[in-house]
Amino acid sequence: MRKLVEDIRDSYWFVPGLLALVGLVLGLAAILLDVRIGDAWLGRYEWLYGTRPDGARQILATIAGSTITVAGVVFSITLAAVTYASGQYGPRLLSNFIRDRGNQVTLGVFVGTFLYCLVVLRTIRSAEEASADRAGTVREAFVPHVAMFGALALAILSISVLIYFVHHVTSGIHINNVIAKIGRQLLSDIRDRAAERSDLLPGPPASPLDGAVRVAADRTGYIEAIDEGVLIDFAERHQLTVRLVRRAGDFMHNGRAIVEVWPREAVDPSIAQACNAAFAIGDRRSAQQDLRYGIDELVEIATRALSPGVNDPFTAIACIDWLGAALSELALMRPAPDVMAGEGGEARLVADRLGFEDYLASAFGQLRPYLAGDVNARTRALAALDEVDATLSDPRNRSLLAAERRALRACAA
Repeated sequence: MRKLVEDIRDSYWFVPGLLALVGLVLGLAAILLDVRIGDAWLGRYEWLYGTRPDGARQILATIAGSTITVAGVVFSITLAAVTYASGQYGPRLLSNFIRDRGNQVTLGVFVGTFLYCLVVLRTIRSAEEASADRAGTVREAFVPHVAMFGALALAILSISVLIYFVHHVTSGIHINNVIAKIGRQLLSDIRDRAAERSDLLPGPPASPLDGAVRVAADRTGYIEAIDEGVLIDFAERHQLTVRLVRRAGDFMHNGRAIVEVWPREAVDPSIAQACNAAFAIGDRRSAQQDLRYGIDELVEIATRALSPGVNDPFTAIACIDWLGAALSELALMRPAPDVMAGEGGEARLVADRLGFEDYLASAFGQLRPYLAGDVNARTRALAALDEVDATLSDPRNRSLLAAERRALRACAA
């Protein structure tokens, strides 16, 4: 279920499709309201004027034609912006622009307005078109005045959304805004992971799982998420101990070990199937549980900026600032337990957690070779590491940070 929600979130079709459906339903509801209340209410308001059938058709046709044309332009502009961003900043940023809610809502508003006008347009009848049906009921001329006012309101809304879209696209591809969006999302993911870890129940030290059975993966791809709660509940019900041999973000090959289960005699094909069901595997990495994903995005932008063909140290400096902020947040995050217990208090899930050392290597370790050739970016990286050091209380993490500073200075020598 979590993977399905994430796939819908990353899709470009869901929000526009939902808004298109809303436009269709609004059109039908407005017509039903017009049929129920008629047009006598127009006489109570002198400043309101009814519309004749021919005029109503022209207005709706104009709005429908304009909105579907602009919808095509919006899609073309979005595609051009995505192509530019993926070429300039890195192909992995493509998903960030695809799931941008501003672009999706803009396209959805125009398509929804178009469908609304089509639904209302087909109900308009002039006096010449009035006729009697098979039961002898006379169908009089009909102009849905409430629906017409709704079409005008949607036209005004579409113009407002178009103005917003122009501003949103131009600001959305600004490199500082791109970096800030990734950085803020990374900080939010770190806090979310910290909140999730607070619900985990630490277990007793796990004994060596001698004779544990390796359960093979039944799919190939990147591990997007691991439902540890499902694994713990499952292990508790069957009196098992499960050890994770893969982390979120790792590439998993069909037939390779994904977990180890102990004791051996309790393992059967149904257990292997249940263990695989706790893993969400997709075609690409995801930021659901992989904090290295956001770090790698910032590192990718920084390395491109520091390449000889681009030579943009200030973009790299912006990435370094956000990487320093992320490491400071990670330093304050409480480590997740390596052993988690079930309701009975026994060890049920064993995991090899990523620590501060791993995140430091992902951020500044990967970036170090590129910082060697630019004194400005390297100076800012050393300053960022000093700021991270001020938040550290663990002596081991401080020694790791000191070693990274020494390595950074040595690579420039």
